Parts: sequence; C-alpha cells; structure tokens
Amino acid sequence: MLRLAAAALLAATPAFAASNPVLDAATAARADQLKLLEQVVNIDSGTGDVEGGRRVGAVFAARLKALGARVEMVAAEAPGLPENIVATVTGTGKTRILMIGHLDTVFGPGTVAQRPFRIDGDSLTGRARGPGVGDEKGGVVEGIKALELLRDAKFTDFASITLLIETSEERGSPGTRKLIERLLDTADVELNLEPGDAPDKVTVWRKSSTVMTIDVTGKAAHAGVAPQDGRNAAVELLHQLQAYDKFPHTGDQTTVNLTLMAAGSRNNIIPDHASASFSVRARTVAAADGVLAQLEATAKTVAVPGTTVKILHEPAFPPLANNPATDALAARAAKIYAGVGRTLGTGGNGGASESAMAAARGVPALDGLGPVGGNFHNDEEYIDLSSVTPRLYLLTAIIRDLGTNGVR
Repeated sequence: MLRLAAAALLAATPAFAASNPVLDAATAARADQLKLLEQVVNIDSGTGDVEGGRRVGAVFAARLKALGARVEMVAAEAPGLPENIVATVTGTGKTRILMIGHLDTVFGPGTVAQRPFRIDGDSLTGRARGPGVGDEKGGVVEGIKALELLRDAKFTDFASITLLIETSEERGSPGTRKLIERLLDTADVELNLEPGDAPDKVTVWRKSSTVMTIDVTGKAAHAGVAPQDGRNAAVELLHQLQAYDKFPHTGDQTTVNLTLMAAGSRNNIIPDHASASFSVRARTVAAADGVLAQLEATAKTVAVPGTTVKILHEPAFPPLANNPATDALAARAAKIYAGVGRTLGTGGNGGASESAMAAARGVPALDGLGPVGGNFHNDEEYIDLSSVTPRLYLLTAIIRDLGTNGVR
C-alpha cells in the first residue's frame, strides 16, 4: 500500500525524482502527517484560549516524548496563556539547530464547530482547510514529523535539535520573548515553520510589526440635557483619522492598516474616550518610526477643544531584512530541493515572525519552511496538499545538511 501511495504521489507531482531515501520516507509518512494535522486543527486554540492551547500542546508533547525528545512545558511570560513547549533531541555532531513554530491561531472558541478540518478536491493535490491549518499547525506537524524521520533513519549527526512550539505568536509573542532569546543564545541556526508562499517559496525577508494607537480623552456629558458640557472624544478621533488615507495600505514597503476602533459606553453619553489601532508593517525600523512621527505630528492639533490625543505604540517583531546569512541558507535549500526536481523560490511578506529576532541576534535564519498555503487569518485559509510531502522532505533534508556540514 505504501508503494502504491508513493507512486500515486510521484505521479501527481511529476517533478519529483525517485530513489531518494529521505523523500521515500517523507512520502510514507504522509497519511500519519495528515491525520495528526486533522487532529490538532479540530481543536480551537486561538491566542489566549488556555484550555484549547493546552489540549493541542498535549497532543504535540505526547508525540515528541514518543520520539525520544526531552520535553519541557515552560510557563508563559504573560498571563492568560498556555505553556510553551520546548522539545530537545541530542545528537553526536556539532550543529545546534533551533526550529520555531506556534500553535496559537487568530480564531476564537467555536470556530472548529463552524468549519472543521476538511479537504477540498483530491487528497494529493487539493487543499486542506480549517482554522490554523497553515498558520501554523501544518508547519508544527511538519517539524514533528521531520524529527520522527530523523529518528527512524538513526540520523544523529547534530549537536542538538530544539523545537519550540510557542503559544502567543499571533499577539507578538508576549508570553515567549525571553524564552526565544534564551534559546537563540545557544543556537547556530534557526528554521521557522511558518507556511511557504505560493507557488513554492521560502521567506527571506519580513516586515516589522508594530501596533500604533490613537488614544483620545474627552469629557462625558448627558447627550440630551447638556451635550455642550461634553468634549466628544469620538468626534476628535474622526479628525485624527483624516491622516489615515495618507498612508499606503498595501504593497511590499510600509503599510498602515486600521484594525480596531472603540468609542463611548452608552447611547445617551457624550464619549469621554475613543481609540483606533493600526497594524504598521515596515521593512526598516526607520520607516516604522516615520509613521509614528506622522501620527504624533497630527496629534498636536485637535478639532474638538478640550480633548487630548496621545499616540501609543507597542512593537512586536523587528523586520527580517534581506541579509547574506539568510540568502545562503535559502540557496542551500534550493540546491537540496533541486536534487528531487523541485524549484524553490524566495520572497517575503508583511507577516512578522520569530526569525526576525534570530537575525537581529546574529543567528542565521530561514523562514517559510512549512507547507505552502494562503488566505491566512480568514475563513478561506488553506494549505496546498501537493506541497505537504515535498516540504517535509525539504525540512528533513536541510536539517541533515546543516547537521553534517554545519552552518558555514
């Protein structure tokens, strides 16, 4: 049956080369890989869902213990978050490899009941859907399966492989920042399990992620009896938002997008507080600082006398700039992929990740190694099933290459 399945997959992806032991093992692992993916996608684990996150974490921890990893459940560094998982496999070589993935999603409790895991189209070449299937449960499952393939092949030519499965990445990793920095201090290279971009790319640059908020304070008053005594914070917020259209909202450079708004508490009260938050993504720190400066300049002038405006900002991840170390890793990955007849592209996007932290600390990092997918953060999220086996092969093979040959 395994030979028939492998033959069918190779036929569905004719660029594959045959007679590659790592590829054969990845092909044979496909059914279990998809079964595990279905299991964890069908558990809600939005950021802050402690119970759901722990349920997913328990599934992952059990698999990691079964393959012989030392598993630590590390308390989150912020309240209201489940524990992070740190799994380590020790080898006989010299390279210290860190893989990072996250089990939290952007979807709240009850999402699975509305749209559980499903496969659209052919099981080899169709699309798998469900909350977090690509961002990033598919990548975490891939990372665990890669460790299982290495165990089965008795490959130990590495000093250590550490898999961090964190639980708050979708909020900028507030529960994991110090842990990530500690793990990076003892890593020679970081491989990130975020999804790859279509048609088949790894990620060599990412924008920074910063939340900037216009925060307006006014004065409450009865909206019918004495509205003149109030200072309407909501109206002032509308004035401040006139600057919004001056910013670009799409593209490969800086983008500023309005994501949250709030004002007032009751229909008969002049609002004494209003706020609007923006997701600011930038290729450089200077570009993000430029957005902050423009918002602060606008805040100096108010249209509603008696209101005050503050600009708050909360950085999440720095940018992952184009750099020689990442480019070298991407070139190695492309060479490995070419060995089985696949073409690996490179690209970047506005989705921030932990790889930026790695690069900032001088640790070579390669991102976007998970299955190829798209439509993340909405109900059309998917992974391309034709990428599942090739991407498992690629991750396993690059770990073997890094272990044997070092980072260079």
